Amino acid sequence: MARISVDDSFCKGCGLCVDACPVHIIELDDDTITAKGYHPAHCIDLDACTGCASCATMCPDVAITVER
Repeated sequence: MARISVDDSFCKGCGLCVDACPVHIIELDDDTITAKGYHPAHCIDLDACTGCASCATMCPDVAITVER
């Protein structure tokens, strides 16, 4: 089973991963604000993750790790 993890200390909430996800399971967390003042991305359905790594490829801050 594939899964992603987002390092909140690097994520600046740009949303590129949200747009890149083909199964639409990534969104920005409106309830969380990082120490730098951003709403970080998070996966809303880990079971639906295909492990395609489109999100990690698009992330300019290398904040996303894909585990397969």
